[in-house]
Amino acid sequence: MTDQAQVTPPVVRADSYLTLHYRIVIESGPAAGSTFIDTFEGRPATLQLNSGQWSPSMEAPLIGHPEGDCFSYTLDPASAYGDRNPELIQRVTRAMLNEHAEPDTAFTPGDMVEFSAPNGGRYSGVLKEINDDTALFDFNHPLAGLILRVDIDLLGVL
Repeated sequence: MTDQAQVTPPVVRADSYLTLHYRIVIESGPAAGSTFIDTFEGRPATLQLNSGQWSPSMEAPLIGHPEGDCFSYTLDPASAYGDRNPELIQRVTRAMLNEHAEPDTAFTPGDMVEFSAPNGGRYSGVLKEINDDTALFDFNHPLAGLILRVDIDLLGVL
């Protein structure tokens, strides 16, 4: 009978590269119980920690878990996408909206609309309401102000 050494699976570190399935479930607000994203039914995701793909507070609960681990954690709004900021709900003129849109674009409340920033970047807002003169947009992240549950199946750790 030979002695076989037990192989210890790699553990997530702050600079790890992960292959994982994950699900983000909304735990509060009007959409409580709904799933925002779910990779469990498709291809697994990859995540390079400490690269800006996820916020540090979303990555922190992964640290120390071994490859093969399945677990869940909950994030309060401040640890996830922040609290909702009422200053990010802004009204723009229809003239400005039409100036930056493709001709004959139809706008419907609930649409995500992308804008050009003065610095050349891009930002998006959800159209809340529209009339002949103005449009009201919410530029908060769609998950801002919500408690989230993150389910993880850690498939690989490098």
